[in-house]
Parts: sequence; structure tokens; C-alpha cells
Amino acid sequence: MPRNKEQNEKLKEEKKSLILKEALKQFTAKGLFATRIKDIANGAGIAQGLMYNYFKSKEDIYADLVNNALDKLNAAAEDLEALNAPAEEKIRFAVTQILQTIRESDEFNQTCRLISQASSSSAIPAQTQQAIAQKRDTPYKTFSRIIKEGQDEGTVIGGDPEELAVLFWTAINGLAIYSASRMDQPVIPSADLMTKLFLVKAEKQEEEVCQR
Repeated sequence: MPRNKEQNEKLKEEKKSLILKEALKQFTAKGLFATRIKDIANGAGIAQGLMYNYFKSKEDIYADLVNNALDKLNAAAEDLEALNAPAEEKIRFAVTQILQTIRESDEFNQTCRLISQASSSSAIPAQTQQAIAQKRDTPYKTFSRIIKEGQDEGTVIGGDPEELAVLFWTAINGLAIYSASRMDQPVIPSADLMTKLFLVKAEKQEEEVCQR
């Protein structure tokens, strides 16, 4: 029986997802310019000619990966800020969820690696450079506001909120890239250890243990 419109759309999305997953592997391993559209097609099990039904070029695939990653990260950060909970709970929740994702999702780790590579390179498409410039600071600004909120509540350690937000995201990004670059099972810090960097209660508990 012929496929209906809904089935065709589902199949198209599945093929596009395969292309993006394979492209992520290729780009993080070899970079944009060393990766050929043929490599992506072969890895995804799709005829090279059919690739152009989904993307005009490998640069478009690259731009789509970076844009989607930034949009998802920004949406997650904004959802975290919007939670009806104290800042301390928001931070604990964020740390727990992100560390779990780093342990379980190689795709997330490779995406962080891709964003890091793209952010430090001037030899990428102009549309990708523009997207990074427009979107990459949102998680830092959002977490900075959560930090300030926690300081006002007395649950987050003192210090410049922007500096603490940078510490948080660079630590997360570094752990993701570290995990993506390891062939063995990497050691990822616990959520308790991570929260001790930011929360007053965790900091005080550590001092009490040391004094015993």
C-alpha cells in the first residue's frame, strides 16, 4: 500500500535525524572542511543524491546542528529559570540532570564538543558565526540571574553572579568534552560534589566535616 502524507513526513524526519547524527560524529572527529557530504551519506546509509532532498550542502547540515543545539540549550536554561522553586532547588536540579546526561548521552557530549569547536573557529559559515554570537550567552545570563536569586535567598555562596555562571557552564562544558574524548568509561563528579561549588549549605557541611 502507498504511504500517506503523515507516514512520508515521519520517514523524512527519521532520515533527517540519521543524517544529523552521522554528521555530528563526522564533524566532531574531522572538522567541517575535512568532512565530505559523501562521508555523511555513507555513514547514514543514504544515497548521496538523496542527501540533497534534506540539505543543500554540508554547511547547511553544520548550521542546523549548531542552531538546534543552541536553541535546545537556551530553552532548557529558560525553563529552569521559570521553575516555581527556590534557586537552590533549581541549581540542584540542573546539576543532577546535566551530569546524568553527560554520563548517558554521547550525542550530548559530542554536541558540546561541536559547539566548542565552532565557537573558537573563524573558518565556519557566516550564518553559523552569527547564530553563535546571538545565542551562546543566553545560558550564562540565565544562570547568572538564578545565582543572584539564590544569593538574595541566602542559599548560594557570595561572589559575582556572572563569574559563578561562567564557572558553572565552563565546568559542564569541560566535563562533556572530556567524556566525548574518552574511549573508556570516564569518571564524572557526583552532583553533591558539584553543588558544593555553589551552595552555602553544602559549603557549610563540608566545613563541619573537616572540623570533626
